[in-house]
Amino acid sequence: MFWWLIRRFGQMVLVLFGVVSLAFLLVYAVPADPAATIAGPHASAETIASIRAQLGLDAPLWQQYLGFLGRLLHGDLGTSYVLRQTSVFDRIMAALPTTILVAVGGILWQIILGVPAGIYAAYRRGGWVDRSLTFIALLGLSAPPFWLGLLLIYYFAFTWGLFPLNGLGDPIIWYLVLPTFTLGAGGGAWYARMTRTNMIETLDSPFVKMARAKGMPERTILWRHCFRHVAIPLLTMIGLDFGYFLGGVVIVETVFGLNGIGRLAFDAISNLDTPMIIGTVLFAAVFIVLVNFIVDLLYSVIDPRVRLSRT
Repeated sequence: MFWWLIRRFGQMVLVLFGVVSLAFLLVYAVPADPAATIAGPHASAETIASIRAQLGLDAPLWQQYLGFLGRLLHGDLGTSYVLRQTSVFDRIMAALPTTILVAVGGILWQIILGVPAGIYAAYRRGGWVDRSLTFIALLGLSAPPFWLGLLLIYYFAFTWGLFPLNGLGDPIIWYLVLPTFTLGAGGGAWYARMTRTNMIETLDSPFVKMARAKGMPERTILWRHCFRHVAIPLLTMIGLDFGYFLGGVVIVETVFGLNGIGRLAFDAISNLDTPMIIGTVLFAAVFIVLVNFIVDLLYSVIDPRVRLSRT
């Protein structure tokens, strides 16, 4: 187990280094000049050159890259080009709580909507309930988040006035219902289909037939034995989605006017704010890597065979 942890840590470091390096090179490969964007459309060439010198953009690319890595090793993500005198790290940390709230709410909606529906559809497969849930899941997968979000805002917020239009306020949970549901609806449909498929395969397995032959109650078979086999792929999906959500969901945060990491990344890309772009990409990568590592550790809790394979 110790050497497995060492290997995983080394892999995490290599992945983050690769992500940061690729993000840095791709941002600087864009055929645009951040200095010209900051200076404005009517700025003179001398002004643009002065801004480039102040930002260090006149240095060779390799020198800028080494300087960036050196600052990164000291925990310095740089200063925003647009929000002058604003630390990239501080700005991301200010936006992080909003994204965490939206991400957790989206995951909860996915589990609440998808898992029970998938289990029930598998247990009653072939019936009208199974067909109805499958049809609803297809609709959920087909609905674009921006369309669903605007639809919810129009009816539930603007027309009927049941929820706030946008932003965050008090009570905060009331402001999060629509954006988190928008985020979780499509994933809930996917969870339902995945849970149904894995549950059907498990229900047809020999150990379930043996348990039924011994007279074990259906509820015990369903939740204690079958659901454990479904939990591992489900946990994988939750980990991937949670890391992706924490990295920032641009569409949902933009539609609902939430100042999270996704909205921050969108504004940074629009303004060619290079330090902010790289900072948000790095945070997204860190979250995805950490969540995947935690999911791998939880595998051994759910399935002891995984623990034995790592010793």
